[in-house]
Amino acid sequence: MKLALVFLIAVGLGSEATIPNVPPTASVNRSTPQTRTVKDRTLTSPEMPAVRLEFSKPFKYAGGHSFILYEVANAEQHFFVDADKDGRIKRMYWVQFEGYLPSNTHTYDYKSPKTVNIGGLDFFADALARNLKASPGRADSDGARARTFLASKGYHLASDDIMTQRLVHLVHEAKRNELMIIYLEDLSEMKLTAADLGKGGRAADQWDGISKGLLDRATKNMKLSR
Repeated sequence: MKLALVFLIAVGLGSEATIPNVPPTASVNRSTPQTRTVKDRTLTSPEMPAVRLEFSKPFKYAGGHSFILYEVANAEQHFFVDADKDGRIKRMYWVQFEGYLPSNTHTYDYKSPKTVNIGGLDFFADALARNLKASPGRADSDGARARTFLASKGYHLASDDIMTQRLVHLVHEAKRNELMIIYLEDLSEMKLTAADLGKGGRAADQWDGISKGLLDRATKNMKLSR
């Protein structure tokens, strides 16, 4: 059976902003037009922010879609995957452009202490190792949308144990629009589990070095230009 693609619960709105108390199915079928284009491995965004993202081989474009997230924000997702012939994802980039609707006054509030500059833009940066099977999240979350979309294209994660590097750029001082890039790797390639890297795990003391390598690979395999 293919593993469910369950991603971070708090990648977008999550714990960084208030999630409205709307029914989980309220916006499931509400799609919005895509404004970004992709040619080969290059994604072009005309605004919010205006950037070009180019991904190295062997990452392949798996497609994109857009929707209303939690009835408060527009979200547009694009996916570049390094997968085998059976659709098992070893590594991937999940790119998400997100902005609150004019009908509310919400803002993004990230607490990440670390920042990195990529192509002249500042990004909040945080890394996490986790087992995805234990945390399915809301059915209408951006993670659930990613899972459903990728499954529809025939892709699935190689294992439940993954590590992710999240990079978030706030477009303006108003903090109402963001570019989020999540780089994901399957931990089984390293013969490790998320528990191994967690507090008290057999490889917990290696996390600083492992997470630094993760960030290095996340930035090395993509090029951002403006």
